[in-house]
Amino acid sequence: MGKLTEILGLARQRGEALGLPYAGALTPSEAAQLLQLAPGAKLVDVRTRAEWDWVGRVPDAVEIEWNQYPGGVHNPNFLSELKRRVDPEALVMFLCRSGARSDGAARLATEAGYSACFNILEGFEGDKDANGHRNTIGGWRKAGLPWIQG
Repeated sequence: MGKLTEILGLARQRGEALGLPYAGALTPSEAAQLLQLAPGAKLVDVRTRAEWDWVGRVPDAVEIEWNQYPGGVHNPNFLSELKRRVDPEALVMFLCRSGARSDGAARLATEAGYSACFNILEGFEGDKDANGHRNTIGGWRKAGLPWIQG
């Protein structure tokens, strides 16, 4: 069994265990590996422009705000932007700060006919630690995966 098949199998198992309505859930390192292994795979970063600019960006990610900044209002154009920029047949991995907004994006994309949607667990910054700080427990940056300062 190849690494690609192995990662997708684990992601699907996690998705089933969590009762997710989309293809599955990935760790940040699995998502980074899929970007290398699966031709045409897309990482869609659904954080806000402020987060991309001030916290950091994932190189080559498709950036579409789930909630608009400022104000935090849901982006009414999310789905139309996604359809314009990402093929519905592509393997699509959604990323946000901690995994919540990206879950919503994966659900909506699946309902809209995207057949291979995955949520990236832990997100870009991970959960808060006991001191209320991110980037210490889980997340894309903590895993040492490629990112650039905004």
